[in-house]
Amino acid sequence: MQDTNVATSVSGSRQTTAPGGGALGIPVGLIATVLARLGLLRKDLDYRLIRAAMVLTFLMFGYQKWFEYEAQVLIPFISNGPLISWMYPVFGVRGASWFLGASEWLICTLLFLGFWSKQLGILGAAGSCVTFVATVTIIPFMPNGWAPSAGGFPAMSGNVAFLMKDVVLLAVSFYLLKQDVVRLASQQP
Repeated sequence: MQDTNVATSVSGSRQTTAPGGGALGIPVGLIATVLARLGLLRKDLDYRLIRAAMVLTFLMFGYQKWFEYEAQVLIPFISNGPLISWMYPVFGVRGASWFLGASEWLICTLLFLGFWSKQLGILGAAGSCVTFVATVTIIPFMPNGWAPSAGGFPAMSGNVAFLMKDVVLLAVSFYLLKQDVVRLASQQP
């Protein structure tokens, strides 16, 4: 049985509203048609926007790592990161920040070059995945990360709330990695 409120095609001939009776009265078919005509449903637009967003993210975060203020801000993150705490004994506070900045700019460059080379895109996306696995693993070990006044977990506070964005960035990184691998495989004979 087909729901009469659901559009059957982007350029369908009938006006439809959102499923469930259209409480807001939003004509879904009209919205889909407008988006299609604007080119927002163009093939690869989502992939290109996500890649561009990740390039910008790594560019900006990498830039911060070259300054003393950021080296100091990173201390609780690196100190409590099970996969990155080795950096302070090896590089020191400023050296660890510079190492991260150089790594983030390398990933930024590889992601940018991924617009033209899927092989380089794969390297950039893999580096991005490693980056966000390293930062997401900090979350359980961050002191005072859960607000006791709100009952603790899952009430985030301080640095944990900041790190939660990395869960989404990790998912985005895996999306880019998958897309680049699939696109590269489809190019090969």
